[in-house]
Amino acid sequence: MRPVPALSTSWCSHRHKDGYEMLREMAGLGFERVELSHGIRITLVPGILRAVEEGVVRIGSVHNFCPLPMGVHQAAPNYYQPSSGSEQERDQWVRQTKKSIDFAAQVGAAALVCHLGSVRFLWLQPERHMEAYLGRHPGAARSGDPAYRVLVERALRKLRDRMEPYWMRTQDCIASVLDYAADKNIALGLENREAFTELPLDADFPALLASMPAPSPAGYWHDCGHGQLKENMGLINHRAQLEANAARQLGFHLHDVDAAGNDHQPLGSGTVDFGMVSSFWRPGHLLVIELSPRATIEGVLQSRALVDKLLSSAGLAG
Repeated sequence: MRPVPALSTSWCSHRHKDGYEMLREMAGLGFERVELSHGIRITLVPGILRAVEEGVVRIGSVHNFCPLPMGVHQAAPNYYQPSSGSEQERDQWVRQTKKSIDFAAQVGAAALVCHLGSVRFLWLQPERHMEAYLGRHPGAARSGDPAYRVLVERALRKLRDRMEPYWMRTQDCIASVLDYAADKNIALGLENREAFTELPLDADFPALLASMPAPSPAGYWHDCGHGQLKENMGLINHRAQLEANAARQLGFHLHDVDAAGNDHQPLGSGTVDFGMVSSFWRPGHLLVIELSPRATIEGVLQSRALVDKLLSSAGLAG
């Protein structure tokens, strides 16, 4: 099955009161497939279900938590974290993730994109010195500045020294929803993250995925903006990150990163090498354009045009 570019509701859900009109707007821009992102309020659901039933669009993926938990009115993908030391919070993550799986199945989606928590530090964040150094020496990450590398290794060591209980709790929570997802025929897209203390650490994805032998209802979901931000910090090589997880790749969030480090920008407007990213696209992958609400309609259409061009170049266009 050839990849079909989708647009995430991250771009427009905040300004809509009717889910039907929201999806009609997206269809009107030429998108036959969308992702329901983590800003879907419960009030948008009736219109979404009507639009899906009428075939206005198809839902390719859903982003946890969707719809939002009761009482939450804006995007909150980290509202509950599976890494939390609070048993009540972990239970809520499992409960809300299962509700999102139910909703994904109801709207005919193939995948649920998930964030997987973070390591919490009470006071001083381990990355503060490397970020300060990078602020004073913007080219340090790309040049291989030895002093900067020392700060990176020191920060990573502090993170790993503290992360074990957080990571164990996260893996336990994932295990708690795997069978449920499989029963609903929903794949869990485990997303790479942009913040230094968020889980999984990029280097840990292959081992995590290997611990869930294929076939498994879980796989790797690559956010190319997050990958670019991590490469800008000298934490990963973007291509190598994709190579390491290509065998378990489910889908992509596609957005650009500008020179100032702002992500969720229109594709082609920033520093992401989409030619490189697109070389990892395969039939069956979900390709989701995930833009900031500040992106213009022209930015949305520019992004779609670039994805279509890349798909054609790769021989994946219809």
